[in-house]
Amino acid sequence: MIRAYKFLMRPTVGQAQALSEMLRDHCSLYNGALQERRDAYRHVSRTSIKYGMQSAQLKEIRAFDPERQGRWSFSSQQATLRRLDKAFAAFFRRVKSGETPGYPRFRGVNWFDTVEFPKDGDGCRWDSTPHDPVTRVRFQGVGHVKVHRHRAVVGKVRTVSVKREGRQWFVVLTAEQEQPEPLPATGSVVGIDLGTANFLADSNGGFVPNPRHGRSNADRLEAAQQALAKFPRVRCDQRTANHRRAVAKVAKLHGRVRRQRLDHAHKTALALVREHDFIAHENLTIRNMVRTARPRPDPDEPGAFLPNGAAAKTGLNRSISDAGWGVFLTILHAKAESAGRVVIAVDPRNTSRRCPQCGHTSADNRTTQAKFHCVACGHTAHADTVGATNVLRAGLVRRDANPA
Repeated sequence: MIRAYKFLMRPTVGQAQALSEMLRDHCSLYNGALQERRDAYRHVSRTSIKYGMQSAQLKEIRAFDPERQGRWSFSSQQATLRRLDKAFAAFFRRVKSGETPGYPRFRGVNWFDTVEFPKDGDGCRWDSTPHDPVTRVRFQGVGHVKVHRHRAVVGKVRTVSVKREGRQWFVVLTAEQEQPEPLPATGSVVGIDLGTANFLADSNGGFVPNPRHGRSNADRLEAAQQALAKFPRVRCDQRTANHRRAVAKVAKLHGRVRRQRLDHAHKTALALVREHDFIAHENLTIRNMVRTARPRPDPDEPGAFLPNGAAAKTGLNRSISDAGWGVFLTILHAKAESAGRVVIAVDPRNTSRRCPQCGHTSADNRTTQAKFHCVACGHTAHADTVGATNVLRAGLVRRDANPA
């Protein structure tokens, strides 16, 4: 199995400048390759440029610009071109399936934060000074950078990536490991229902409160963004010192919320994996759930619109995004795989409207957001607990129908 590790780097001033220049030059390569594809397709010949054609030009590009493109690893530049190729492949796949995706865009220097090295030892070297008690990683054109390795790396390192987050630098490793020993069986099964009032409810009647990290930091973030909005929109190299500090403050607050959300997701998923052998959850299409409300034209007055509940839908969308369901489910599946647990996603339709006692399904069963009262048999319970119970039953049916 493949596991990722993320460690904070502590570069010197010169190394931090070199890392910034590496990101800048890889961003320039990405944008140049994108421009070449656009120009070729706009030509009367309608030529399609592929990855292989652009990768073959790297040798000439490096020889023409040795001070910039020639400084960095050839393999990392190939990875940047593959990144663009994947963006185009995803674009055409969505077009073919009938969606309306956005065309791959040019990247600003502040929006290009990652450089990947496809192989450890090719342009980079993890633990490059094994004789030194301080862990270091070496990058071509940068040197040996100190790393705060807070835990051991198990397995053989395959890829190494540099990532910038605000003013901090991180190294991300992927290591190939043997499948770990599964956790001891507990004999417990559970269904979970994700929500916004409570982060999740389980079929045993338990609840995990929603921490609402975004809402708790909203005031500080709003003040920081208002301070940033006072500065004119200029290129990053034309910003004043106060402008740069305002940008850094907003990025720092966003990073704090992101880390809090990740920490909560990891701890909640780990508790579920340790306590239960089987976990069922709803198969949520979160992208569709957070779409904006569609306008409702007024048939009696051309150019006018009827109320469509856009304000309430915007608040709901913000609460769903703040809860971070997608991140949590991704982490849950990864931890379950490592622990030898089974996680199944089931159809979410009518899970909170179907009575777990008599099976009667009706929208009238759920009288409020939290209260469930069956109009057929009179069964009452918390609506989220009812949803989790129905999710568990559907998950067990799927598991028994498709035994491993």
